[in-house]
Parts: sequence; C-alpha cells; structure tokens
Amino acid sequence: MFYTTDTNRHGLAHDPFKAIVSPRPIGWIGSRGSDGSLNLAPYSFFNAVSDRPKLVMFSSSGRKHSQRNAAETGEFTCNFVSRNIVEQMNISSAAVPYGVDEFALSGLTAKSGELVAAPYVAEAFAVLECKVTDILEPKSLSGDPSENVMVFGEVVAIHIDEAIVRNGRLDMALARPVARLGYMDYSESSEVFEMFRPQL
Repeated sequence: MFYTTDTNRHGLAHDPFKAIVSPRPIGWIGSRGSDGSLNLAPYSFFNAVSDRPKLVMFSSSGRKHSQRNAAETGEFTCNFVSRNIVEQMNISSAAVPYGVDEFALSGLTAKSGELVAAPYVAEAFAVLECKVTDILEPKSLSGDPSENVMVFGEVVAIHIDEAIVRNGRLDMALARPVARLGYMDYSESSEVFEMFRPQL
C-alpha cells in the first residue's frame, strides 16, 4: 500500500497515521485557569523534548482548556498515566465546558504543585511540574496555520512515588505506564527488557 497524504486515499476504514506513530506517551496535563478553575486533560501528542534542560511538549488540536490555562498562567503539570488510574484518565478526556473540574469529575485528588500553582494528580506515580517556555503554532508546507498549538514547558520539579522505585531506578513493571496507540486502542508496558548501545 502507498498513498499520498494530500488525498489521504488509503482505502482503509480508519486513518492509520496515529496507529503508525505509536505507542505515544500520554501527557495528562493539569492546569489552573486565571479564574482559579482546575483542569485536567490527556494529550496523546506529547513527549519529552530534551534532558538538559528538561523540556516537555504537548500539542493541542485547536485552542483547548489546557492550552488556554498554560498560556494565561505560564504553568502546568504532567501526570504519569499508569494502568491503575487509566479509567480516571479516560473520564478526564470528556468534552466538558470550561471551568468544569475534571479532577472532581474523575474522582481524583488535586494538589497544588510545590513550585507551580497548577494542580497535579495526587494518585499519580510521578508528576512533572512545568513552567511554559514557548507556545508555537506549527504551519503546513503551504505556510498555512495547522490549527494546532504546541505548548513547551521546562520541568522545574518532579514528584515520584517511592512505591515504584527498586534498586535506585523507576521499575516500569511496577509502574505499568499506559500509552496511546491508534484509534481507541491503548497499551500497557508490563513487559520490560533491556538493551545496551553497541560499542563499535
């Protein structure tokens, strides 16, 4: 099969693009509006950008609540999505009006960050507290706006539940991180193996 993306004539029942770019980590973004309202929402267009400095990015398809709050306050949190709270993550993805508290909607505990005022999920195994560094609107080849908004943040503090720490490392078999695949599919990383870079 081969097709060009200008026509997107793949002949399949569903667009395979996001299934190919997978698994994708889930950026479960906690934010506080300038009006004080709390927001929690998952983004599958999310990833770490660099380690020095520690930068992460989430991309919003259109101007959504998380992007709005991050732009207004300059802060957000990123909460680790594990198998034991994946149902709550899914509930927080519901399309609700601005100002609705998805922490309460999902039955989760909201705590304010230590260095940021943005809330985080107290039940999460790990949390990144972030301060916004850039907000970009990527363009297409034609130069037209893509209607997506990328929010970059520098990680200024990290929370880790020691329940997932073994031998000085985060044990992913215990943490059971959840990733987004294509369509409505998710995966759990319960099988972990190591590979070391070859010394050529």
